[in-house]
Amino acid sequence: MIILGIDPGLRTTGFGVIEKHGARLRYIASGTIKTGLEGALPPRLKVILHGVSEIITTYRPTCAAIEKVFVNVNPHSTLLLGQARGAAITALVGADLDVAEYSPTQIKQAVVGTGKAAKPQVQDMVSRLLKLPGLPGTDAADALGVAICHANSQDALALIGATAPAFQGLRMKRGRLV
Repeated sequence: MIILGIDPGLRTTGFGVIEKHGARLRYIASGTIKTGLEGALPPRLKVILHGVSEIITTYRPTCAAIEKVFVNVNPHSTLLLGQARGAAITALVGADLDVAEYSPTQIKQAVVGTGKAAKPQVQDMVSRLLKLPGLPGTDAADALGVAICHANSQDALALIGATAPAFQGLRMKRGRLV
C-alpha cells in the first residue's frame, strides 16, 4: 500500500508518501507545495490542486489521508484553510483515491503517543519511524505523520474487522451482555 499524506495550508501544503508492507513503513518522498505569501485566492488554490495532482501522477499512491481543519481563533483563517484543504481533496478524489481524514490530535497520538505533542516532537518521531537521515521540514513532517497515522489506523480497522464475527448475536442490556 502506498499512502499519500497531506497537511493542507494556504501558503504551504505539506505532502508525504510512504509505503506499508505488513507492519513495516518505508519512506518514499516528502516536500511542500508553496503557493506564495500573497496574491488572489483562486490562483493559490489552483497551485494546490495542480501540485497534489502532480504528486499523485509521480508516486501513484493507492490511498490518501489528510489532516482535518481545526478551528482557529480567527474564523476567516479557518475558512481559508478549509478552502486549501478542499483543493487538495478535490485532486485526491479526482484521481479516484479513497481519502481518510484525521484530526491533529489523532495524528500526534499515532506518531508521538500523545495528542499534545509539539512540532519538533512530531519531526523527531517521523524521522525515527521512517529511519530518515535527518529531520524533515515541519510541513513535510506533519504530512508524513498523517500518512503514518493512516497506516496505523488500517491495522486497527483490520483487527476490528477480524474480531467482529465473534461478537455477532451478542446483545447488551444496561451495559451488560445478555
